[in-house]
Amino acid sequence: MSNHDSTSLLAKIKEPADVRNLSMAELEILGQELRETIIDQVAAHGGHLAPSLGVIELTMALFNSFNIGPDKLVWDVGHQAYAHKLLTGRADRFHTLRQKDGISGFPRPEESEYDHFGVGHSSTSISAALGMAMARDLKGDDNEVIAVIGDGSLTAGIAFEGLNQAGALGRKMVVVLNDNEMSISKNVGALSQFLSRKMTNPFLQRLKTDVEGLLGGIPKIGDDLAGYAKRSSDSLKSFFTPGILFEAFHFTYVGPIDGHNTAQMVKVFDEIKKLDKPALVHVLTKKGKGYEPAESDPTHFHGVGKFIPETGLARKFSGSGLPSYTSIFGSTLCNLAKKDDKIFAITAAMPEGTGTECFRKNYPDRFVDVGICEQHAVTFAAGLATQGYKPAVAIYSTFMQRAYDQIVHDVCLQNLNVNLFLDRGGLVGEDGATHHGAFDLSFLRHIPNLVVMAPKDEAELARMMATAFDHEGPTAIRYPRGTGVGANVSSNPRKIPLGKGEIVHEGDDAVIITLGSRVYPAVEAAMELEKEGLNVAVFNTRFVKPLPKAQLLELAAKYDNILLVEENALAGGFGSAVLEMLNEEDALTNHKIKRLGLPDEFIEHGTQKELRHLVGIDMAGIKKAAKALCNK
Repeated sequence: MSNHDSTSLLAKIKEPADVRNLSMAELEILGQELRETIIDQVAAHGGHLAPSLGVIELTMALFNSFNIGPDKLVWDVGHQAYAHKLLTGRADRFHTLRQKDGISGFPRPEESEYDHFGVGHSSTSISAALGMAMARDLKGDDNEVIAVIGDGSLTAGIAFEGLNQAGALGRKMVVVLNDNEMSISKNVGALSQFLSRKMTNPFLQRLKTDVEGLLGGIPKIGDDLAGYAKRSSDSLKSFFTPGILFEAFHFTYVGPIDGHNTAQMVKVFDEIKKLDKPALVHVLTKKGKGYEPAESDPTHFHGVGKFIPETGLARKFSGSGLPSYTSIFGSTLCNLAKKDDKIFAITAAMPEGTGTECFRKNYPDRFVDVGICEQHAVTFAAGLATQGYKPAVAIYSTFMQRAYDQIVHDVCLQNLNVNLFLDRGGLVGEDGATHHGAFDLSFLRHIPNLVVMAPKDEAELARMMATAFDHEGPTAIRYPRGTGVGANVSSNPRKIPLGKGEIVHEGDDAVIITLGSRVYPAVEAAMELEKEGLNVAVFNTRFVKPLPKAQLLELAAKYDNILLVEENALAGGFGSAVLEMLNEEDALTNHKIKRLGLPDEFIEHGTQKELRHLVGIDMAGIKKAAKALCNK
């Protein structure tokens, strides 16, 4: 495979209007070029492969039928928009995808005039598109508005709220339901089962044909009767297909149609444009289409690292070979569940991504994947907790933001034994601003009754999990993406006393107070500073709530120079919590205090190493800040 050259069709596409001038034969060639370019890029640098391969024909059909630019196109989640980026003037920059200072892996209005809405979390497209349609009508414009939503995204409540309002308002807009029976993992739930039911029963098809033929042969009234029968059978069919669902929302429903047949989709979209009311086009696609390894294992190739394009096998790399925090969480959860049959695991469409797949295999009766429904996941867990169970809700930090009210109202207000496990806490890397777990310490630490922890390594994660399941009340543990340091994890982890931290490095000149992923870099910085004659202590608080108050007061009494370090937003985060407590206790006198963390801005994409260095929370940044604090 090779990237497009000057003679390729893709090289001639400078803006969406160029796609409208292509014949169907040329679109077929363009589709192959798009597919090869996307595979080559993701193979070299990693990215979201299977979702983008599955919508290449759909993207071309949309660009061919609609005047994208004046016509507004909103993608859902956005990891399916690689072809969209290639067709909107970014082909020459596509090699920088998801790399520092390169183009984003998701649609971003700041990046292109053709990215009409910023997306990274699911299920927002219908609501956003409805807002655009309403604004269009208020301004007296006549452009089209199109939302593309996956069937997995359609399980979220906000998608149905958008459908409900759109149908009630009756504004002209098009919703394209991209139905591949997958979100990241296999879709779950009654809606998914309903969408996947197709009228393929040979008996029903034959019966329909025979009845129409019989009635058509009756003299004089036969044609009328046959027409009536056809209309009746179509009505009957709607009870067995998704049409009845969307018609109930006052959408004109068309489908299902082949999402890899560009010509058919163009014809449908051209007709749909003639309507002056909401319409939903149901297209059937295959995730990973056109690349056999991705078709065979779409979950793995949803978001994938570097691989060999000829085989789909991962490229060898000189990594640590250590297990990830995610896998340690999963194995520890299974280990604890062996001894406690009240432990129940819940995830939101990501059993593989959150490490709960092993729990599903070993304890299927105590596992539920709720789909992309984070709010429901938390309140469902609250219901379980009222009946004596100890639910573990495993969701990425960035997605847990969607369930904030449920954490406050349904869990913490009632002081229920719900345990929140926030994977990908902190900077996640190439997925960028929409996926960084930058705010969890800030939005969790102020909620009454909630215990909030962050482990320094794998062993401490296991100990915190044991602590959480033994605690009477809600807990939250946040841990980073990637591997730990290789700490040995006990099969029988000891609990940690609530609000008890630890000195992990001795020193007399200053103290670094930190937790979670920044503990080991802080220790490395302290060891480097020792070589320069500066002795800096490092204290691992372990808890953001309750803080190790007595220990922190002792540190404030001993050290005038205090450096607070966290991988969370500085605003309202861990450092703020420490300073608030010390101030309330009148423990601050002539102290020199410096805080390191994430600034008050959205951090762009890049590797975790690059981004931590950029904001100054890696070993070098911590060393520099500590040195400056001590005037050395």
